Amino acid sequence: MEYRNLGRSGLRVSAVGLGCNNLSRPGTATESQEGTTAVVDAALDSGVNFFDTAEMYGVAFGASESRLGAALAGRRDAAVIATKFGHTDIPSQIEGWGAKASRRYIRLAVEGSLRRLQTDWIDLYQLHTPNPLVPIEETLAALGELIDEGKIRYIGHSNFAAWQLVEAEYIARELGSERFISAQNEYSLLVRGAERELFPAADRFGVGFLPFYPLYNGVFTGKYSRQGGPEDSRIMQRRPQLLETVPWDAVDAFAAFAADRGITMLEATVGWLLSHSGVSSVIAGATTPEQISQNAAAGTAWIPSPDEVEQIEELFPLA
Repeated sequence: MEYRNLGRSGLRVSAVGLGCNNLSRPGTATESQEGTTAVVDAALDSGVNFFDTAEMYGVAFGASESRLGAALAGRRDAAVIATKFGHTDIPSQIEGWGAKASRRYIRLAVEGSLRRLQTDWIDLYQLHTPNPLVPIEETLAALGELIDEGKIRYIGHSNFAAWQLVEAEYIARELGSERFISAQNEYSLLVRGAERELFPAADRFGVGFLPFYPLYNGVFTGKYSRQGGPEDSRIMQRRPQLLETVPWDAVDAFAAFAADRGITMLEATVGWLLSHSGVSSVIAGATTPEQISQNAAAGTAWIPSPDEVEQIEELFPLA
């Protein structure tokens, strides 16, 4: 396993991480604690140290954090735990007498996450979505207090636009407060918009990039086709219409590109993602030990040349 610094910080994370949004999801092996622990065991055995969850993930509020905390009991030091708070569109169990990026909400949210994760500290605490109701100064100040108290180590954000990343950096410098070290946004071969402005801004200010949905909901694992996919998969159960928007001719050409090099489409995709120096970790979901082992192995299976990166991106041009 390769390990990379998360942005300008000294925090080292595995180049392939485990996205924990599936933990406790009905119909999967990780619905149970036993299934979750098996996946976490396989992740650690494969060299994965980075686990990304959120207070809103799971069949119920906090369920993913609870599953992860129980799975890591007794070996907390082996893991880098990232979680998120304050998604503006998802109902929370916390009373709404303060917007979800406010000092009040953050103070209540972090205690709940610490309790569910069975830990004294969170390595990376991320604002899940920007909140127009709260000045970023208030959010940064509250997060800085938690760092001073040792409850969190580093801070990041998710779903920020490039201008919001720059604004937060500027204000943090002006105030002398803690600065965000990571940005988590959707990024894959089919969603490359982050390359326009977010990548340059993150690179300029030393913010590590964490792509979510890096395999486009599993399309680039190779288990889907024009005809569909596994009946128990998340796409087939919840979003079968997503497959209708996939450019299958390009995907088929990419599969042939991978086959010509003796690698799988998963390995080619992860290799392409990690060819971007600003990408700190590819946090892909998994519901079985076999899946996380395959994801982890893909992190070192193939390093594309600049020409090969260009060939791949010609198949999936930036729209």
